[in-house]
Amino acid sequence: MDNYNIDDFNEKAEVLKVLAHPVRLCIVRGLIEKGQCNVSHMQNCLSMPQSTISQHLQKLRTAGIIKGERNGLEINYSICDERICRLIKTLFQE
Repeated sequence: MDNYNIDDFNEKAEVLKVLAHPVRLCIVRGLIEKGQCNVSHMQNCLSMPQSTISQHLQKLRTAGIIKGERNGLEINYSICDERICRLIKTLFQE
């Protein structure tokens, strides 16, 4: 067995933990398909309170999976790590 750096595995495991929630997985998949989106649009698609969606977005931002760019009063979210796009596309291949 080769020598591995356990920190690399910890980092990957943390990303997978953040993605391992149905709402966050849905948000990420939607952002991949749309390119970018604001909370109001996500709220309409998911039929959930804005506060709930915002909590999930914060976890995704903290993990470095998404980024938010302010456009006037709105914040548009998008995926900021291409590896996540590949992972989600692989996960949902039919």
